[in-house]
Amino acid sequence: MKTLGNSHILGILPCAFYLPLVVSFEKVTIPAELKSVVAKIAVNTTSCSVTCGLGFKLEEMCEITPAGERRNCTLHRSDCLTSWVCGLLLFTIPVGKPFQFSCMTSDAVGFSSRAYSCRWRLAQGLITTNNVLFKPFKNPNSVIRFSPTRESDAGTYRCDVQLLKTFKVIKRVYFGVRVIRSDLVDLNFQKSLTWEQKLAANEVEGNTENSTHEEVQEQQHFWQGELFYECLVGVGSGVIGGILVSMALCFLQKILRRRAAE
Repeated sequence: MKTLGNSHILGILPCAFYLPLVVSFEKVTIPAELKSVVAKIAVNTTSCSVTCGLGFKLEEMCEITPAGERRNCTLHRSDCLTSWVCGLLLFTIPVGKPFQFSCMTSDAVGFSSRAYSCRWRLAQGLITTNNVLFKPFKNPNSVIRFSPTRESDAGTYRCDVQLLKTFKVIKRVYFGVRVIRSDLVDLNFQKSLTWEQKLAANEVEGNTENSTHEEVQEQQHFWQGELFYECLVGVGSGVIGGILVSMALCFLQKILRRRAAE
């Protein structure tokens, strides 16, 4: 049975290759109306404005003549979607300070934002991307605001952007919020640097104007702050020490004169 089936297949293959050679095609004539048709196509396009979620791109649309010439070119803005998963973003916020984060970019909000809806879920007190741990979180807008931030606001907020027509998820992003007490950790990194470290950082970044401005501030701080009092104490102690040493030398000199007179 297998030999018979193989023979049928081998017999059909030559017919399949020979049939186009036997059939004679008639010449295709293009109507004169189609020869003068002008097509409008995209000749150039930019990459998507975002790497994940809803974004936009610019397309250059031109009319192409039968001779291949471009004319009446215009820029057209259209939606684009590279990937719908955006991953996890982490924030560390001191207690009592206002803070906010948005599920959609400013470009997406201003560009046909009525066609989308945002659904929020929360894993309170946890920094995670495990979808089993999330519970519904009521927030009608695409922005969550903390005013002020409380310790109970800590957790991971998941936002799903959906199309209103098809309910298709076009973006999912996680916001990890860590809330710390302001009296435990000072988040001002620049404040903890020494003057030399600040100068080296400004040289690396090329901010020469900022470095000169900081030098002036350091000089003002020297004369007005704690450094001035520390220098004043040092100078005063040096003067007092010099006076004591001179008095001791004078006293020793008097003793030596008395012994020489005796």
